[in-house]
Amino acid sequence: MNSDGKENTVKKGKVYLVGAGPGDPGLFTLKGRQVLERAEVVIFDYLANEELLKFAPTDAERIYVGKKGGAHTLGQEGINTLLVEKGRENLVVRLKGGDPYIFGRGGEEAQALLEAGVEFEVVPGVSAAAAVPAYAGIPLSHRDLTSTIAFITGHERADKEDSDSKIAWDKIATGVGTLVFFMGVKNLPDICQKLVANGRSADTPIALVRWGTTPMQQTVAGTLADIVDKVKEANLQPPAIIVVGEVIKCREELNWFERRPLFGRKIVVTRAREQSSDFRAKLEELGAQCIEFPTIEVVPPPSWDPLDTAISVLSDYDWIIFTSVNGVKSFIGRMRRAGKDARALSGVRLGAIGPKTAEALEAVMLHPDLVPSEYRAEAVLEALSGYNAAGKRFLMPRAMVAREILPETLREQGARVDVVPAYQTVLPERDAQKVRSLLTDGRIDCLTFTSSSTVSNFFTMVGKDEFQQCKGGTVIACIGPVTAQTAAGFGLKTSIMPSEYTIGGLAEAIVAHFSRS
Repeated sequence: MNSDGKENTVKKGKVYLVGAGPGDPGLFTLKGRQVLERAEVVIFDYLANEELLKFAPTDAERIYVGKKGGAHTLGQEGINTLLVEKGRENLVVRLKGGDPYIFGRGGEEAQALLEAGVEFEVVPGVSAAAAVPAYAGIPLSHRDLTSTIAFITGHERADKEDSDSKIAWDKIATGVGTLVFFMGVKNLPDICQKLVANGRSADTPIALVRWGTTPMQQTVAGTLADIVDKVKEANLQPPAIIVVGEVIKCREELNWFERRPLFGRKIVVTRAREQSSDFRAKLEELGAQCIEFPTIEVVPPPSWDPLDTAISVLSDYDWIIFTSVNGVKSFIGRMRRAGKDARALSGVRLGAIGPKTAEALEAVMLHPDLVPSEYRAEAVLEALSGYNAAGKRFLMPRAMVAREILPETLREQGARVDVVPAYQTVLPERDAQKVRSLLTDGRIDCLTFTSSSTVSNFFTMVGKDEFQQCKGGTVIACIGPVTAQTAAGFGLKTSIMPSEYTIGGLAEAIVAHFSRS
């Protein structure tokens, strides 16, 4: 009790040992996301996909304790101490690659927490042992091939007092159908030698899968007799899962992941971060490795007064033309702020420049009266060609800086047009060195642009002179002719442009291009 007679509340922490899964962020568990969204401290490994950190609160402390090729940011004892220290008074998420209790040292960390009296909970993850082979087209069990599986470390601890191996090679070599080795790339020659020496046929199929479940996945297959040479020839490096057994023969039929049309392609997405998710998801579903490099950021206009004034007299307008999803979102947001709903638009006709803009209207129960077949201002004018605009009043809530062809042409036809800023695009603060280096090294397959501003801002951030030093081979993809024209002004030749100027159309055009090549 304190002096006021109230109980003292002592903050008590808790540590969640969370499996981050094998690499594909889509394989992260719902329970893992739920606890990560509440985390005050996140302690994460080298094999935990950093994409998952976006689920953590922005003010959560993030601590990297990765171990890579013998280079440890922090030793295991240090990690245990850190978990205890942070876990006494914080909600801590210990994010570990795969599953924390399958060669993840989660058991050791749990024991350290228990000994220190810190509460903990385990959130299992999708193990690389199961997921990585599946993404390589290898079922670990098959009724026609085997019904036994073993998970084995390929790298026994070097500090143990007992020099004898804890792996019963004479038992597992012939007693288990499918063998899955963790962390065994460096010891591959020894693994193969011991299996053959203990009775496994040298013709037994074996496969190594590096960075499994990610767009960087690389698979090398062979037999116990020749796999060492094949891995050396392919220069395959850790991290990788090793699978031994007859089930590898299924890969010829079941290799679905590496056969996707954009598998292994590195594609730069320059769209604004808040708008890139759909485009990125489409490309990644097709196998691409997307590198987000937003060249525009959508922010409010300098003043809401012009838009608020227009919203106060909506009944005065005959048409409202929306030229982007952002325009719709800002307009609806200011309407709600003014206490208005769809009834305020009674008698006003609505136009949308393309299907995505139309979808944004329909999401708030507003059905557009006009959606042109092409996603550009000229197509809006063509769609309005049979309409007498003289004396009519148009409202256009749009970006602060945009093409003037639509309002100017309508004015020439005798219409009154109010163009009001609903948002503006600015140059984001971002380090361009990573993208610049990838381009210079010729490691980018495709550079995508979805508006003229993404093109001009890209060169502001990367530098025109620096871009000229980049190696050839990077293909330029533009969403439509206006964007392609802007790109041409910077000396870029557009090789990919869809017939339908939409994000979906651009993704399909990219697939078609690389399928041909």
